[in-house]
Amino acid sequence: MNGKPLVSIVSAGLSKFGKHEGLFAREIFSLAVKEAFDRCPKLDPKRDIKALFIGHMGESYEHQGHMGAAAADWAGLLGIPATRTEAACASSGAALRSGVYAVLSGLADVVMVGGVEKMTHRTTAEVTEYLAMASDYPFEQFHGITFPGLFALMATAHMNAYGTTQEQMAKVAVKNHHHASLNPKAHMQKEITVENVLASKMVAWPLKIYDCSLITDGASCIILTKPEIAGKFTDMPVHIVGSGQASDTIGLYERKTLTSLQSAKLAAKTAYEMAAVKPEDVNLAEVHDCFTFAEIMAYEDLGFCKVGEGGKLVVEGKTALGGRLPVNTSGGLKAKGHPVGATGVAQAYEMYLQLTGQADKRQVKDAQVGLTHNVGGSGATATVHVYRSDQA
Repeated sequence: MNGKPLVSIVSAGLSKFGKHEGLFAREIFSLAVKEAFDRCPKLDPKRDIKALFIGHMGESYEHQGHMGAAAADWAGLLGIPATRTEAACASSGAALRSGVYAVLSGLADVVMVGGVEKMTHRTTAEVTEYLAMASDYPFEQFHGITFPGLFALMATAHMNAYGTTQEQMAKVAVKNHHHASLNPKAHMQKEITVENVLASKMVAWPLKIYDCSLITDGASCIILTKPEIAGKFTDMPVHIVGSGQASDTIGLYERKTLTSLQSAKLAAKTAYEMAAVKPEDVNLAEVHDCFTFAEIMAYEDLGFCKVGEGGKLVVEGKTALGGRLPVNTSGGLKAKGHPVGATGVAQAYEMYLQLTGQADKRQVKDAQVGLTHNVGGSGATATVHVYRSDQA
């Protein structure tokens, strides 16, 4: 596509991330939808929106499947085709990709894309079990390994291969908690120190409590249109210029390497080529930091640094606000929170704010090109999207 806009984001909404006691997922989603509608008064939802794609990972949390129809109902959009996408923690990244397909196909000029998960009413053991369903059942789940364990295996391999340290991982947590302290919608808005991280309870060596993302409730929503009609709805569209999605083996035991995610590298290659940009052209990124090590690995998979140098990048401050390439200005999954079905589109929401100059205290100056990286499971699915401001 040579960098031409594929679709345009004309509005976006996000619920507060955290504990929404007494609310069902559909109600939390309606909060994100309301913000998206309020931001775009020129949009007539019932007339203009022709389809809905919503990321939702698990029926187990609320004994509720069929989330496409439920979300359409509570968004006030009965009658339109409404489809749930499931790709583990990349569920709404896949929903976004589906929305891009729908608009590019010509079947719909305007679509809603979103994501939601309600998790906090379940015990940690229950949530751990439900999340583990995104791993290989007969060869991983059945033997008791959890996602902290799977990512601990990857982290340990990377430490052995490249000398990555627990202190470098801790720096990721400190950075993202600082960013979250500037985000009123983040779950965890308190700052922490490297010492706090290193002293926190061990979960799966070398990952400790403060290396892990949060069990969170939340919802996200964006409105996509054909680029040529975006001006009907807003003076500040954000264009998606690259979209990639790829898959890998569901189980770690079949992978050629544990120190990178082939799915993320393939998705990034597709997105970069479509957008006609290189990693050095990106001004900011939201990456899938389900664990602190995952962010370090993402730096390398996305080409932001050489293989093995991800830990060095965060220690040098290059991925902090004010650095060369701010990463996870929202606070990331680590501190903003990780309501799994909502995460991919929540990343797109942050890009919308940043590239329209509406990110307030965490605004990246002169940001024109952004990237989101959303991973499902231990890397069996990955989506990467590249965004460009209308002024770029």
